[in-house]
Amino acid sequence: MAILDVRPRLLDALTSLRDRVDAARFPLPLPGADRARRSRAELLAQLDDYLVPRLRAPEAPLLAVIGGSTGAGKSTLVNSLVGRRVTEAGVLRPTTRTPVLVCHPDDHHWFTGQRVLPRLTRVWVPAQGERAESAYDEEGRAQEGPAALRVETDPGLARGLALLDAPDIDSLVARNRDLAAELICAADIWVLVTTATRYGDAVPWHLLRTAKEYDVTLVTVLDRVPHQVAAEVSRQYAVLLTAAGLGDVPRFTIPELPESAGGGSGLLPATAVAALRSWLTQHAQDPYARTVAAARTAAGTLASLRARMPALAGAAAAQHAAAVRLVQQVEGAYGEAVERVRREIAQGAALAGGALTHWHGLPRDSTPDELLTALTDSLATLLRGAAATADEQIAEAGKRDPAARAGLAPCDTHGAAERIGVAVRHWRRCAEELAEEEARARIAEYGGSCAPEEIAALLAAALLGGRRARKAGEKLAETLGAHAALRLGDRGGRLLDGCVTRAMRAERDRSLAPLDALDMTPEHQVELIAALSVLQKER
Repeated sequence: MAILDVRPRLLDALTSLRDRVDAARFPLPLPGADRARRSRAELLAQLDDYLVPRLRAPEAPLLAVIGGSTGAGKSTLVNSLVGRRVTEAGVLRPTTRTPVLVCHPDDHHWFTGQRVLPRLTRVWVPAQGERAESAYDEEGRAQEGPAALRVETDPGLARGLALLDAPDIDSLVARNRDLAAELICAADIWVLVTTATRYGDAVPWHLLRTAKEYDVTLVTVLDRVPHQVAAEVSRQYAVLLTAAGLGDVPRFTIPELPESAGGGSGLLPATAVAALRSWLTQHAQDPYARTVAAARTAAGTLASLRARMPALAGAAAAQHAAAVRLVQQVEGAYGEAVERVRREIAQGAALAGGALTHWHGLPRDSTPDELLTALTDSLATLLRGAAATADEQIAEAGKRDPAARAGLAPCDTHGAAERIGVAVRHWRRCAEELAEEEARARIAEYGGSCAPEEIAALLAAALLGGRRARKAGEKLAETLGAHAALRLGDRGGRLLDGCVTRAMRAERDRSLAPLDALDMTPEHQVELIAALSVLQKER
């Protein structure tokens, strides 16, 4: 088949596409984000565990993954196909915690490395039936830790065929469900096992519809069918498959037998699984059937990218658009905060309360230091109020936007007060340094004395007092001269505006820090589409 006649450039394009999928992120809780995350994980699993390995090594054994619902009899089926117990079958659910892969000894080397399922650690069972300590506890249960794959060999299994017993696709343990989905994505052949009582359940049908969507090589097994109703159950199942467009899928029926029960030996009579075993063996050993099985699944997976990649790119675009919206909300709120503080400063709002009292009391009842301290505190109050208002606006908008809860930092009133206090104290020190500089220049040029602390207090009053403090500018001109007073006022004004801008910018950056850490850019969408375009061209 042409699909397995792989060119290096096609593999390069597929690898590039895989890297773009891996880089995509969907952290904001938007509609469709959960689906995008699942799609991304599924794509990575299919690319890493199946498509790229299969195209790089078309001669590798076919991997048939046995999947299905809890209690469907997957482990018993695998044991029966092999002819001995290689995986646990029992009444406790979920039974399959560590998946088991069985192959012919001659094919063992294909699965010892990380060619397929590279995220799973390989474990082997030592001789005499001892359990591998790295994977099992003393009671034979899988230990917590990195996901593992147990590899078994058996000479009775056909060369070129490997069977993998997957965890339950509807396991109560989320880790098992995720692992089951990952294993199915690694399969050349999907073997879906269901039972006479559960063949209409939603979970197996979701898997069947997915298999149809990807056009994979699929087999269904209807297990534990009572003899009395075998014909009717098989007919009804066939009707459902045909209605779903899966009428041509091979179906195998296994009757209900004493060995089917969890407490049995875990082995069905050879005759019960002979038809399925023959079908799998024929597809593994007949060159044409083998190529068709692998090529169909590979081609179906490749073809599915045409629909799945644009959907993923669309979800990435939605994430970026939401991030831009959040940035605009935050920048708008803090931009308004800056303008509000500027207006209040121009109106002399800082020269009120204690600051106004000290201004009127200067110089007999108040010292320059007391006035400067009061004005500094007033400026900090204006900044804190503006930041609080901005936070309220952002929080109100966030009530209607679920993305805000994940992308923006929560309100931090106490922290904001401390950060603003540091910024304002820094502004005060800089203003005092400017005053000292002008005082030294005045003394150097004209001699006499000039108090820097008084100049600093007058400068702060002139900058923060508005019309109420016009006399501060007049006193500065009398003390320093008109030209020097204007120069000091310009430098002090730039310093004050910088303080206001930096203080609000720091609060803005704090609010946006979680969003910045998510690193959502428009390039994700563009690169996904571009990678798909290159792949389609190479195909």
